[in-house]
Amino acid sequence: MLYYVLMLSAAAVVLLASDVRSESGRWAAFFLLSAATGGVARLWLQSPLPRVWFEIAQLLNQIVTPYGVLVFGLVYSGGAAAALTKQRRLKLWLLLPPAATLAYTLLRGNFEPNYPLMLIWAAPYYLAACALLIASYLRETDRRMRRSRLITVVITVPTLLGVVAFIHIAKTIWPDFDFFGYISVFFVYSFAIALLCVFVYGVLGVKVRVESDSLAGAMKAAGMGTSLLNHTIKNEVGKIAIGVENLRAAPDGKGLGEGDQLAVIERAAAHLMEMANRIHSRTRDFAWNPARCDPAALMVEALEPLRERFARQDVSLIEKYEGTEALFVDPVHLREAIGNVLANAADAMEAGGTLETKIAKERRDIVLSVRDTGAGMPPELLDRVWEPFYSTKQGKNNYGLGLSYVHQVLRKCGGRAEIDSKPEAGTVVRMRIPRSRR
Repeated sequence: MLYYVLMLSAAAVVLLASDVRSESGRWAAFFLLSAATGGVARLWLQSPLPRVWFEIAQLLNQIVTPYGVLVFGLVYSGGAAAALTKQRRLKLWLLLPPAATLAYTLLRGNFEPNYPLMLIWAAPYYLAACALLIASYLRETDRRMRRSRLITVVITVPTLLGVVAFIHIAKTIWPDFDFFGYISVFFVYSFAIALLCVFVYGVLGVKVRVESDSLAGAMKAAGMGTSLLNHTIKNEVGKIAIGVENLRAAPDGKGLGEGDQLAVIERAAAHLMEMANRIHSRTRDFAWNPARCDPAALMVEALEPLRERFARQDVSLIEKYEGTEALFVDPVHLREAIGNVLANAADAMEAGGTLETKIAKERRDIVLSVRDTGAGMPPELLDRVWEPFYSTKQGKNNYGLGLSYVHQVLRKCGGRAEIDSKPEAGTVVRMRIPRSRR
């Protein structure tokens, strides 16, 4: 019994410790802790404490857990359900059945849960949560997120259905039925699957990595910081070199004007100095200084130093920025992230093609997308493109940090990066940033 309580409590603590700002993680921890009170109740039943302590703990477990599970399902599923859940009124409305059940129990003077009454609302809460989790998996288009949602469904849905069957339905039909042994099996199943997946794929944003040396993690972080600085220097010096080359070509009537080229060089140098200062502390985390900024302006700034390269490679540019609005992000890091995506697109279209940069306004997100008509990538590589130091390009100047950096920046923005690609059909990278962040 003690293992049951420790198992659920430990899972809740890990979720909170990994990212306390994640609302879905907080609600998952909430329902895990409330479920753990069922084990606490059984411990009290076997102790010399008065039976009323067992009944109170069991009542709270039966009333609070379905509420936490349903709100978690609403938040985690995303879309319209998550948007509605952000409004406190919905959470208060969902509290009415648990509150009414608690009030009825107190008035009755018997703390034993009324399972026929619970069946009316608690079972639908669990079933609705299952439906939301399954729908979120079916609706997801991003490969990594789809796998993550499938893992969540596999871990939670069988156990929630077991709760409905062995607690609410069985206890309503057979009041003396002891469900705890059956439910424990389902929780052990969920914990075992979660423990396995947390080492391999990650669960709800938590992934465990085993380091063979206590210095290994620090050394890898230091190496990544140095490589990221090198990556930034390579990009910005490349822009400066292009500007110098264009200045040399200017007397022959080629390239942009001298003032424009000097402006490109000046921006690249200033951006390089800003990034160098911030990456100085990269072994911990890069500095994040958010401000209100226009993503369309950042897209244009990131694209400007590459226009000459795209022209030389016979790449046609299509720019669509009708769906833009100000966002609360760090402009330096977001511009660098956009630049990395554009540089990858340029590398993919050495033989020419079409590049489309677009900003679209969705109900919850502003989506910055970069679409190229380059060689594309096979499906088996897509899951790895966000990994640090992984690169599909060969050469000493490719550090494999461009898209890893993009992924980190988008997480700092509260959004996510997505990629779709097929061989010979090109690649599109989408950077989703929530509109509601302040």
